[in-house]
Amino acid sequence: MSLRESDIKQGPVCTTGSLGNYLWNDLPDPNKWADCVHCGMCLESCPTYEQTGQEQHSPRGRVHLMKSVAEGKLEINEDFIDPIFACLDCRACTTACPADVDVGGLIEEVRGQIRQAIPLTGWKAFVSKFFLQGVFPHPTRLHALGNLLKLYQKSGLQKLARKTKLIHIMPQHLADMEAILPEISEPVRKKYKHANVIKAKGETKHTVALLTGCVMDVMFSDINEATIRVLTRNGNDVVIPQNQTCCGALHVHAGDRETGRELAKQNIEAFQHVDRVIVNAAGCGCMLKEYPELFRNDPVWHEKAEEFSRKVEDISKYLYDTGYEIPKAQLNTRITYHDACHLAHGQGIRQEPRAILSSIPGVEMVYMPNADRCCGSAGIYNITHPEMAGAVLKSKMENVPEDVELISMGNPGCMLQMAMGVLKHGRNQKVVHTVQLLDWAYQKEEGKEDRT
Repeated sequence: MSLRESDIKQGPVCTTGSLGNYLWNDLPDPNKWADCVHCGMCLESCPTYEQTGQEQHSPRGRVHLMKSVAEGKLEINEDFIDPIFACLDCRACTTACPADVDVGGLIEEVRGQIRQAIPLTGWKAFVSKFFLQGVFPHPTRLHALGNLLKLYQKSGLQKLARKTKLIHIMPQHLADMEAILPEISEPVRKKYKHANVIKAKGETKHTVALLTGCVMDVMFSDINEATIRVLTRNGNDVVIPQNQTCCGALHVHAGDRETGRELAKQNIEAFQHVDRVIVNAAGCGCMLKEYPELFRNDPVWHEKAEEFSRKVEDISKYLYDTGYEIPKAQLNTRITYHDACHLAHGQGIRQEPRAILSSIPGVEMVYMPNADRCCGSAGIYNITHPEMAGAVLKSKMENVPEDVELISMGNPGCMLQMAMGVLKHGRNQKVVHTVQLLDWAYQKEEGKEDRT
């Protein structure tokens, strides 16, 4: 998010140490950039470099800038802020890097320094504080927001706003997002509030806990429902800890690492008595696995975070590793698969979802070139950087095969962004979560409606 001079206010200086011009608590880790030799292997993997061709918007360029601040050669100012916050944090550069330089981790650490050095002010500070601290960490407030969206959809207000074109008083990128808003239904966390456990169908093989998420449970509760049905169908008792909270990914991406740590502590405590934490949102799963990074300087919580992160598994990998029942019903559809960045690059999960989709009778998988290329969602990047997000999405849609009916993926942010791509590029395709396809096949087998 680029700042004007009027937005800049100096933050308090840290008295416990510094690293060049990084003067505040929670310093970036120099070991993360030590192995970067600026070879350029990362350039072709970077969506922002592809769009701009500018060195400062490439991974090695950003590493050079971050290192220059640490060496005292560069100040933390607006010229430094723009390349750091323009990064999608998609982790593709780390996949491409021969030395595995953790550019994404550095980006998040340096954003934390920026937000301490130059806090947001004015309306940007209000919006950030309202959503990141006032809404997302509080399930009841999130559910209330979901109820308002549901009222907007069911009352006729949505139809009226679209018919009268009142919706276009909003900025175009927000109007576009309203156009692909999914149908809001009851959050599973609220639905199963009084259920100690959702029992497996048949013999219980495992007991797992489900991270319901914030955006996922408000806007995609049907996917959470599908996840529960698939888990119980495959011999899993499912528990939904009511004291869980937002994973903190949006906060950490925005540079609010302190709130991220508080949310991490709450989740670590909430899931301390379970053996496995199942996640169906790639961004959330990646964040949960990276909790130890937030506590590098806190030995007690670092150990707890390490233990917690070992419990976390994406739904596709969990099903693949523990075994799942191959459906008998045929879906008879052509599908292509998009790799969510934080699933492919962040967690190294690529083949498991593809194997699940391919195992469903009647599913024809169609290859997507550059399937692991970012779609431009990147948390709330499509809101803070709509022009760049739109350009990245356009590039992504050029690789999506036109002769498919469904585009499958494993992340809610990607689903919203890709649905926008389908709409804006005049496609007649449906965007679905991988677990939904498996659930639909099971339901069709049981004689229920074919959702495809």
